[in-house]
Amino acid sequence: MQLVVGRIGRPHGVRGDVTVEVRTDDPELRFAVGTPVATDPADRGPLVVTGRRWHKGVLLLTFEGVTDRDAAEELRGTMLVIDSSEVTPSDDPDEFHDHQLIGLAVETVSGEAVGEVEDVLHHGQDLLVVRRKGQEDALIPFVRALVPEVDVEAGRLVVDPPEGLL
Repeated sequence: MQLVVGRIGRPHGVRGDVTVEVRTDDPELRFAVGTPVATDPADRGPLVVTGRRWHKGVLLLTFEGVTDRDAAEELRGTMLVIDSSEVTPSDDPDEFHDHQLIGLAVETVSGEAVGEVEDVLHHGQDLLVVRRKGQEDALIPFVRALVPEVDVEAGRLVVDPPEGLL
């Protein structure tokens, strides 16, 4: 599975630098000088990082072969991606990456099938988007009180929803 670690924004200056919307917690690793980065769409890459610097809180990258503003503009909107296998698993048993949760079967504590995790939203409170057959998607806050068990190996998670949530 591909994971987005950044999105190329507007060009910065006239020498091919681009702004990057960072979507990783380790930009120094993901965008190290000399690192090839896969892209979506794939035909725009891979892009090899030749320069990296921060300017007023915004990451600026320079890529091999991108030497002017026009070339940088052509990359606008390109997603920078990695394979999920490149992500180091956490040592914390209560910490999960989104890609580990997406696709898990969801059931209640009584064993009733609810659906499947379709997405994870991060809007102040982490929310699981659960696709339910023949019904609207359910948004379930990802907190231990409501999600007491996550078993990635077995491909399921258990929810204990209060009345009315589902």
